[in-house]
Amino acid sequence: MRLEGKTTVVTGGASGIGRAIATLFAEEGAKVVIGDITTDVKEGGEPTHEVIAQAGGTALFQACDVSVWDDVDALVSLAVERFGALDVIVNNAATLGGGAKLLETTEEDWDRVMAINAKGVFFGCKRAVQQMLTQPVHGDARGRIVNISSQHGMVCAPGKIAYGTGKAAAVYITRQVAVDYAEDHIICNAVAPGRILTGKPLGGPGSDPLDYSEMRTPMPRLGRPGDVASAALFLASDQATYITGHNLMVDGGWMAY
Repeated sequence: MRLEGKTTVVTGGASGIGRAIATLFAEEGAKVVIGDITTDVKEGGEPTHEVIAQAGGTALFQACDVSVWDDVDALVSLAVERFGALDVIVNNAATLGGGAKLLETTEEDWDRVMAINAKGVFFGCKRAVQQMLTQPVHGDARGRIVNISSQHGMVCAPGKIAYGTGKAAAVYITRQVAVDYAEDHIICNAVAPGRILTGKPLGGPGSDPLDYSEMRTPMPRLGRPGDVASAALFLASDQATYITGHNLMVDGGWMAY
């Protein structure tokens, strides 16, 4: 029960990594507010907030487009109104976009991906900090922010320039927020997944990214959403002491290879 009594917000919590984070946080005692554009689960199954409730946890769903400030504001405001505080926000919502090289990436594709993967993290961090600054310090923190970045914020994402740039922005935002608000006891870290098997589409025309990822990953399996959720749980908990501005790789050794 590492998050017992904590109020948490998870964006993009309907499917994949966000779903795993939301359900694990609830299992660990958190009250979870899920923000997403839909309750549909890409992998199939009941909506995340219903699964949590059926297991005896506490969860709410709020429709939220993270590229829209009013939506993010309403999401955090709901968490505070219903549960009294915002202890943790996980900025997980992201999109792969069209997946193209520089010359094939349109302005519309670029703007759509950056609006979610970069501006969405900016909005989530900004609204969280606004709220957390009004809260008392408990232990080392007024609140904790966990951004979901990617190994493709550290190395190139072949054929996905917008996606990689957006994830690099998430890494930079994490460090900037951590430094700017450390003296205010606001903790900001990121989790950078490697190849995680979710319901997201794979690769592009003619590609075989699954075989490549298996070859490229030193560990004898690819990642699962629960691997990322466990890392996010650690950074969201009071066990993560004296850690801020860190981008935690969860990639099976990919970046060490």
